[in-house]
Amino acid sequence: MDLKDRRSILFLAIAFFVGWAIGLIIFGWNLTPVTYKGAGFQHLREQEQNQFLVTMAEMYALTNDSNYIVTIFGSWNEPDATICELAIDAGTNPAQQQKLNNLATVLNEGLGCADVAAAANDQAETVAADEGGRSTGLNIALICGLLLVLGAIVGAIFLLWQRRSQQSGGGDNPNISRPLDSPIVEAADSDQPVTPLARFETTYVRGHDTYDDSFSIENAEGDFLGECGVGLSETIGADMPKNVTAFEVWLFDKNDIRTVTKVAMSDHAFFDEAIKAKLAPKGEPMLARPEDVIVLETASLIVNALITDMEYGTGTLPPQSFFERITIELSAWAKEGDFAEPDVQGRVDDLLDY
Repeated sequence: MDLKDRRSILFLAIAFFVGWAIGLIIFGWNLTPVTYKGAGFQHLREQEQNQFLVTMAEMYALTNDSNYIVTIFGSWNEPDATICELAIDAGTNPAQQQKLNNLATVLNEGLGCADVAAAANDQAETVAADEGGRSTGLNIALICGLLLVLGAIVGAIFLLWQRRSQQSGGGDNPNISRPLDSPIVEAADSDQPVTPLARFETTYVRGHDTYDDSFSIENAEGDFLGECGVGLSETIGADMPKNVTAFEVWLFDKNDIRTVTKVAMSDHAFFDEAIKAKLAPKGEPMLARPEDVIVLETASLIVNALITDMEYGTGTLPPQSFFERITIELSAWAKEGDFAEPDVQGRVDDLLDY
């Protein structure tokens, strides 16, 4: 996973938690909080609920109005069980216990607390059996769910590994730049004495849509001299992954304060006047061919970009129109001599003088 992928995941995680906080704090707690309504006597706290039941038992003992009692307890689910539990707790007061039992009898269609207790025991046994079965089913479902999650994780890891393996050509990741030790010949079109500094190798494989390699150029003392690199310049077609038809090879010189760029183009792009005209502002067009050297030169640096390996992709697009793979060796050379500080202001004036 590259830096951009990690940044994307981090951004999504931050966005999720920010959205969650906004939804909970602003909307859930302030603008549209949860409101409760329609509560009944069964929703009272236990102490107030017991007091209400005792009062109802006393009232029924005085009025013997069963219809009123049924109406009062109409929204209470199984109030007789609660009344009988309270009657058991009131065992030291036989009169109150009898009144509660009579109240439960009205609500349970003539069955007293003894019948309610027996039915409760039977129901408890049934519920226990059901819960046992549900517990077994829940355990099986939980195990299956964990296996599915584990399988998804393993599958995601495998796909990520396969994708990176495909991008890397099945071996060491070619998109990781690395320095090379062996020198190459100096640029033939320069009469300035040059000193080899370092070589770097970079490889693009189709599917690496964010390909952009850059390298720092330093002298033997570790002083920064400039940078060079290779990146995507133009694609063709609308397929995914992208079909790259041209690359930008560039050199930046700190003593020149400018970036020299040349565009390495596929055979199709190079001979297509429309594409060539479109890419002309980016740099000098060059036809990419194996073993060809693209020379970049500034005031104090020379970079030779050697195409060591190249392969075109195949498909519905025109032949030799996009790259399946390309490997470029960048060799940095420093011209000998003293270089004055770059004329930054002069270059700014040139840019403004249009």
